[in-house]
Amino acid sequence: MPHDHAHDHDHDHDHGPGHHHHPHAGTGHNRPGAEHLHSHMDPADEAADLQALTDEFIAGFVAAKDKTSFLRIAGVPFEKGGLKLVDVRLTTGWQVGTASPGFGTRELSYLPFPGAMVSERTDMALIYVSMDTREEEDIRAFLAARR
Repeated sequence: MPHDHAHDHDHDHDHGPGHHHHPHAGTGHNRPGAEHLHSHMDPADEAADLQALTDEFIAGFVAAKDKTSFLRIAGVPFEKGGLKLVDVRLTTGWQVGTASPGFGTRELSYLPFPGAMVSERTDMALIYVSMDTREEEDIRAFLAARR
């Protein structure tokens, strides 16, 4: 996807075929103090990207022989603010329909899905505890903070 930005930024991404770095350093990419103009993904694309990352993370966790090592490699903290990671919970749901407020009424507009449109969704939560409290962190929040 083409993007409109000045090439004066310090994060990595593939420019695709045909893009070449400027041969003279300091005048193009990564020039200190240069203005940063960059088109970012629209929220729907960003949400889809985060969902894909989440799906892959969960699949990797499920497939990992050593779950603790997988979490360590991923940078999941086992302790944070006095809380200790004690559990990872996976829940799977299937969306079988949709309901939304009806126009000009308090009734819901309900649309059950035909079988081919039913979609599976797996969620993951990191469960932290202390002597006084219990906290759940959705894996999406963890992954979004690392982006």
